[in-house]
Amino acid sequence: MTQTDFYTILPISILIIWACALLLVDLFIPKGHKQTTALLAAIGLALTLGFSLSQIGSDLKGFNGMIVLDGFSIFLDVLLLLTGLFGVAVAKGYLTRFEMEHGEYYVLMMLSLSGMMLMAQATDLIITFLALELLSIPLYVLAAFALEHNESEEAGLKYLLLGAYSTGFVVFGISLIFGATGTTSFAGIFAAIQGGAATMSLLLIGSALLLVGFGFKVGLVPFHMWTPDVYQGSPTSVTAFMAAGAKAAGFAAILRIFASVFPALAVDLMPIVAGLSALTMIVGNFTAIAQTDIKRMLAFSSIAQAGYILMAFVPFANETVRATAISAGLFYLVAYTVTSFGTWGIVIALEKAEGKGLAIADYAGLGKKYPLLAASMAVFMLSLTGLPPTLGLVGKLYLFRAAIEGGVYWLAILGVLTSLVSAYYYLRVIVVMYMKEGDPQISREGWLEFTIGVCALLTVLFSLVPQQLFAWTSQALMFHF
Repeated sequence: MTQTDFYTILPISILIIWACALLLVDLFIPKGHKQTTALLAAIGLALTLGFSLSQIGSDLKGFNGMIVLDGFSIFLDVLLLLTGLFGVAVAKGYLTRFEMEHGEYYVLMMLSLSGMMLMAQATDLIITFLALELLSIPLYVLAAFALEHNESEEAGLKYLLLGAYSTGFVVFGISLIFGATGTTSFAGIFAAIQGGAATMSLLLIGSALLLVGFGFKVGLVPFHMWTPDVYQGSPTSVTAFMAAGAKAAGFAAILRIFASVFPALAVDLMPIVAGLSALTMIVGNFTAIAQTDIKRMLAFSSIAQAGYILMAFVPFANETVRATAISAGLFYLVAYTVTSFGTWGIVIALEKAEGKGLAIADYAGLGKKYPLLAASMAVFMLSLTGLPPTLGLVGKLYLFRAAIEGGVYWLAILGVLTSLVSAYYYLRVIVVMYMKEGDPQISREGWLEFTIGVCALLTVLFSLVPQQLFAWTSQALMFHF
């Protein structure tokens, strides 16, 4: 391993080493004091985040071009590590309250994060596959972490079986692409396509299978059926981490592979991607209307949000719009991550034993009894809808602009219409909080309340000055093989 090789994977290495060391240290931390493990995990994530920030501006290849360190991967690494810090913050009190306080939780989360980061840096399909497995296997365990609850075990089993099934699509797709081009390297695939040496029929089928596999990971329709059951059955802190982190990693792989490696297939793939985006927005939003459980509602909401993010990928056939579209997708990923964690944090605050506190009706009276918490929830609901003054509005405007500039007017119109549909179930939560009588009880946890407050402030403040964030997403478009 050369010095450059080591530098390209330095944050991932730090994270994995810290996770392994934490697993050993946790053996000596007595039960009932696992908040020390949480603190050590947060320190490790913060340290890794610092190293990632120090790499901004780097443009390096490692391991014979199988891994790169560029603007795109650094941006995703920073976002994912922030996701990890939020994930530790919302889990600390939750695990204690529900008697699931085991140090392995944080180790599994950090290992999954390392897979997500590797996914963003991979420039070889074999590395992409290894990253997919590294991020997925710990999530399967985390989904079933509440062993005393049948719903959690069921969620873990469903996620494992369907995840393994979707992985088969990825492996089959990789094999067809290798058969079509003779290589799994992104640079080699691109060169084979440009040189006319690729078997285009096999390549198109292989790329479609990859899209199916990653479509499962991000919850696109019709590969979404696992999402509501897994989100509802998993411990809520796991659901929060999964909803943001796995989605960001999945879209990182989709954006890098298809936007940088398969531009020649853009014309053929664009109708398929546009159809998936439209179907995902429609099914996710309309199904969410019928939900009375907040976790299931947010599960279908996350499906709909995946459709909006995929909208950024649709115009990648148009070279003049490609950069703007990908920037819009990255911007909306940030908006969704911040908003999603804030929302799930409030769900955790109200959740009680045996699934109580998870009905939307349980939020009645929140505005009167806990005004700051209700105001934060209102901000998050407005952001998910795409209303001012929130980051979600700015993100959707960028997405719709990219679709319009790419000539996909009908998809932008559909995005606006489905956003109006989503207003029904998002604003319903606000109505229940402020206009119905109730006596909700919350759990006061310092880390959790701090996370909710930070997410609410970022959701509003970034919407007022979005230029810097969008400028960073634009600078992150240094795609390299």
